[in-house]
Amino acid sequence: STSGRKTTLWGTVKQIEKRDSVLTSKQQIDRLLRPGSSYFNLNPFEVLQIDPEATDEELKKRFRALSILVHPDKNQDDPDRAQLAFEAVDKAYKNLLEPEQKKRAVDVIQAGREYVEHNMKEKKKQLKKDGKPQFVEEDDPEMFRQAVYKQTMKLFAELEIKRKEREAKDMHERKRAREEEIETAEKAKREREWQKNFEETRDGRVDSWRSFQAGKGKAKKEKKPRSFLKPPKVKMEQRE
Repeated sequence: STSGRKTTLWGTVKQIEKRDSVLTSKQQIDRLLRPGSSYFNLNPFEVLQIDPEATDEELKKRFRALSILVHPDKNQDDPDRAQLAFEAVDKAYKNLLEPEQKKRAVDVIQAGREYVEHNMKEKKKQLKKDGKPQFVEEDDPEMFRQAVYKQTMKLFAELEIKRKEREAKDMHERKRAREEEIETAEKAKREREWQKNFEETRDGRVDSWRSFQAGKGKAKKEKKPRSFLKPPKVKMEQRE
């Protein structure tokens, strides 16, 4: 049953906790910084290797034990990697202290489990239709745990990709809004400067126009009438 499988799943998680609790500092740092850790570590329960149903006191106890183990002061032969591992542990713990973040992580894990269970039902339905034994590999508790683990990691990764896309989109929109704001401000500044320059030079333009008009009137008065040259008279030759 689902409840039985859930109990088995958490039992397996507890086995992992017990196994990892005896890991050395170096092994814990390697686990937290293994290839793909940027996605593995999106699951705070995976980082702390703790049951999603653990109490706040158990969570605090686990955080203290793990943070001491990977702390840079305890790993002075490899302080840089230890610092990265410590930051991953610290971030996971802080996420689980936030009720909304914790609920989101639990919901993702639950969604991963439900997805695997749905797939199992569909596979068994097809096997029944084909007249074959209704047994799938996920009926094995360890295989079921691995399937849930993989699906959960996939869901966490998809959510992180979407979050980054939203963040990039928001950043682009803020940048575009800022550019428009600057352009509007510069346009208003240019218009103010043009208006100021127009008003400051108005009197000069009026005086120049008046001087031009006055000079034009004076030129008209002094203008002499045009004289037309008369063609010379041509004497007709007298005929003898």
